Amino acid sequence: MSAAHLATLARTSEPQTMLRRFLALDATVTGANGIAYAAASGPLGRLLGIDPGLLLGLGLFLLAYAAGVAWLATRRQPPVLPVRAVIEANLAWAGLSFVALAMWLSPSTAGAVWVPVQALTVAGFAGLQYMALRAASDRG
Repeated sequence: MSAAHLATLARTSEPQTMLRRFLALDATVTGANGIAYAAASGPLGRLLGIDPGLLLGLGLFLLAYAAGVAWLATRRQPPVLPVRAVIEANLAWAGLSFVALAMWLSPSTAGAVWVPVQALTVAGFAGLQYMALRAASDRG
C-alpha cells in the first residue's frame, strides 16, 4: 500500500495522526468485542459454539488491552516500542486465532466464520499500524 493510499484511508497526510487514528480504531473495535464477549458470553458462546467461560476471559482481556491501545492513541507522538508491542500482539492474536480454530476449538458454522474474520481484521490493524509507524519514523 502506498503512502498516498494510507493517507487517504486515514484522511490525513500527517503520519503521527495516521498512527493515532489507526490505534484509536483498533481500540474501539477491540473494546466493542471485549464488551460483547464479557457481557454476552453465554448467548455468543452458544451462537459461535465457543465456551462462554473462554469468551468471558477473552472479553475481560480485550477490555484491558483496548484501554492500553486507546491510551497510546491519545499520545501526541505514540512511543515506538509500545506501538510495536501492539503490532506484534495483534499479529500474535491473529495467528493464535487460526491455531485455536485448527487445534482446539470446535465452533459452530457462525464461529468458524467469525474466528477467521476477526483474525484477519486484527492482522489488518497490525498492517495499518506498521505502515503508519514506518511513515512516522521516516518523517522523523
